[in-house]
Amino acid sequence: MVIRALGADHYDSVMNLWRRSGLSSLRPNGRDSREAFARQISQVDSQVVLGLEDDGRLVGVVVVTHDGRKGWINRLAVDPSERRKGYASRLVAAAEKVLHEKGIEVIAVLIERENTDSLALFRDLLSIQAR
Repeated sequence: MVIRALGADHYDSVMNLWRRSGLSSLRPNGRDSREAFARQISQVDSQVVLGLEDDGRLVGVVVVTHDGRKGWINRLAVDPSERRKGYASRLVAAAEKVLHEKGIEVIAVLIERENTDSLALFRDLLSIQAR
């Protein structure tokens, strides 16, 4: 298993993973088009897409952004067939590391209201940090 920054050439794999994961806010003809993804990926100072690969197959992804003072963890997704293996927690930790290395200490998470799995994950992660 490896977590690494993805490039524009990973667009199809990322979109397929987001679809399999049930991400309902996808806009492939707008903000999630191939061109928009490539443009966003090129903003290496303020955005990175991290992918988790297992045996060379993309099984998890998270978008990490910041505005210089506040960081965001967005679009966290793990392949449904690979859930309950700790991959989401590893991606969140990697996202936090990226932000901390850039001097970002305030981190927010964007979770779709109907995404009860993500809500539960972040509640669990917050309870672990509070201990």
